[in-house]
Amino acid sequence: MGINRSIAGLAEKDGLFFLAKRKPGGDLGGKWELPGGKLEEGETPQDAMLREWQEELEIEVSTGKLVTSTTFSHNSKEFLLEVYNVSFQPQEMTLNEHVQTGWFSREDINDLDLAGSDRKALSTIWDEVKL
Repeated sequence: MGINRSIAGLAEKDGLFFLAKRKPGGDLGGKWELPGGKLEEGETPQDAMLREWQEELEIEVSTGKLVTSTTFSHNSKEFLLEVYNVSFQPQEMTLNEHVQTGWFSREDINDLDLAGSDRKALSTIWDEVKL
């Protein structure tokens, strides 16, 4: 069995980065994250990004280039996390998987309870993100 693949979208606007806070419950309950999720069989990262953001926030995003990739373990499974630049127009969101969203500076992100896989990915981009 191959490695499981996940994608996450990194949206930036005026030096701030978009994050969403998961609903309570489950392994990631209450944690902030870069929206995204697992790739389904036969799905491209771009297709998965469109689907995941639509499912989670009911918004349309444009997927840009791959920014970084890293590996992590979850429930005894190995994952490859690929982080892509994404962009979207200001629009109303429906929070299906989250309780809050926001735009944060790098410094603010250091102080958030961020999902471990996303913190690891961001640390490969920004030296100042604390592990």
